[in-house]
Amino acid sequence: MGHVDTCLEILRRLIAAGDMNDIPLAEAAIKEYWGATPAKARKSGLLYMQQILHDPRGALSPQSRNFANTVDAYIEQKLAS
Repeated sequence: MGHVDTCLEILRRLIAAGDMNDIPLAEAAIKEYWGATPAKARKSGLLYMQQILHDPRGALSPQSRNFANTVDAYIEQKLAS
């Protein structure tokens, strides 16, 4: 399993739970992906994760959707860096 897949698996599980107290876990997963991925592939991997994570948003609970939006904002920060 690659770094993108590992990060996606963690983020999906955290989004499904929708517990805002778990935001640091999501940030840690993204930071781990960022650190383990070659610089040339980081941003494209994050864009890919965003796309995958956006697809099922209509079926999420309000708590999960809020969590997903927070994760998305964090990814946007990483993309801007």
